Amino acid sequence: MEEIVVLIVGAGPSGLATSACLSVHSIPHIILEKEDIYASLWKKRAYDRLKLHLAKEFCSLPFKPHSPDSPTYIPKDMFVDYLDDYVKTFNIQPKYQRHVESASYDEADGKWRIEAKNVLTGGVEVYVAEFLVVASGENSGKYIPELPGLDSFSGETLHSSEYKSGAKYENKEVLVVGCGNSGMEIAYDLSNYGVQTAIVIRNPVHVVTKETVRIGMIFSKYLPIFIVDIMAVLMSKILYGDLSKYGIRRPTKGPFYLKATAGRAPVIDVGTVAKIKSKEIKVVPAISSIDGKKVLFEDGAEREFDVIVFATGYRSVANNWLKDFKHVLNETGMPKNDFPHHWKGEKNLYCCGLSRRGLFGVSMDASAIADDIEKVVTEKMNK
Repeated sequence: MEEIVVLIVGAGPSGLATSACLSVHSIPHIILEKEDIYASLWKKRAYDRLKLHLAKEFCSLPFKPHSPDSPTYIPKDMFVDYLDDYVKTFNIQPKYQRHVESASYDEADGKWRIEAKNVLTGGVEVYVAEFLVVASGENSGKYIPELPGLDSFSGETLHSSEYKSGAKYENKEVLVVGCGNSGMEIAYDLSNYGVQTAIVIRNPVHVVTKETVRIGMIFSKYLPIFIVDIMAVLMSKILYGDLSKYGIRRPTKGPFYLKATAGRAPVIDVGTVAKIKSKEIKVVPAISSIDGKKVLFEDGAEREFDVIVFATGYRSVANNWLKDFKHVLNETGMPKNDFPHHWKGEKNLYCCGLSRRGLFGVSMDASAIADDIEKVVTEKMNK
C-alpha cells in the first residue's frame, strides 16, 4: 500500500496540467495511467490531418504558452511535441499501465482508497490518498450507437478514434455517422481521396469558420452571449447562405449559448460545406436499419456501403471505477455541479477536463484544483 497526498487518474492533458499545477505548489502526487504513454488520445487515436480547432491562445496548458512563432491553429504533431516538452519541463512521471478498478472514500480515515491493476505484473496495487482528482477526461470511452442490424454489416466498421486517413479507402463507398467536428472533417478527408462519401446529419448544427469562433471567444469576454451569437450567425449566413436545402439545419439557439449551456460545439468548417454543395459529399438522414452492406435511411432511401465510420463521440467512464462518484459526478459521469463550480466535489474529490470547454477549460480546472488543494493543505498545517 502506498500513501500519497494527491492521486490523479489519467495522464491526458487534464492529468498533465493538474500535475504541473501541483508541482508549482510543491504538493506530492502521483498519476495513474491505463495506457503505456501519456496523452494516448493525441499520440495514438487522432487522425492525420487533425489541427486544434481553436486558436493557440485558447489551447495552452498552465505556465506554458505556445511559442509566438507557432501557427495560430496548431497541427496535431506540433501539439504532441508541445505536450512532450510540457512533460519534460515539469518532470511529470506517470505510472503507466495501471488500470484503476475502484476508488472509494473511507469515512473512518477520511481518505480515498484506490485499487489499480498493474497490467504488466497482473497484481493489484493499493493507494491511499487525501485528495483524488478524476482526470480521465470526457473522451475516455468511445461510443457507438446500437443500430438495428449493425451486427449484420458485412463491411468494415470503425470508430473515429481508429481513423487515420482516407488513403486506405480509395474507391470505396464510405458512410460517416455523426456530424460533429470529427465527422465533418473525416468526411472531407475521405472525399479528398476520391472516396464516395456520405454523412449522416440528424440534428440541427451550427457551421462556422475558425475565425468566427476565435473572434466570438474574444468578444464574449466583453459582450453578452446573445450579442456574440447574433454576430456569429450573421457571419455564417453571409459565408454559407441557407444550408437547409443541403440537409443542414441551423439550431434555434445560438452557437455560443449552446456551447456554454449544453456543451454542444459548433462545426468548424474545414471545406466540408463546399463539398456538400458540389455533391462530392452526400448528406443523408438518420439510419433506420442495416442489412448486410445495405443501409436503409429514415426517408426510405437505400444504399450499399463498404465502410461505416462512427464519429459518434465518447462517454466518460469514470463512474465504472469511482464507487463514490456522487460526490462530484452525476449518473452520466459528468460534473454534478454547474460551471464554473463543476470541478470541486465533496470529500476532497475533484474532476478536471469535464467542463466541455476543451483545453481552455482544462487549464482553468487544473489551476483551480491545485489552488484549492494548496489552500486545504496549508490550513491543515496551520491548525
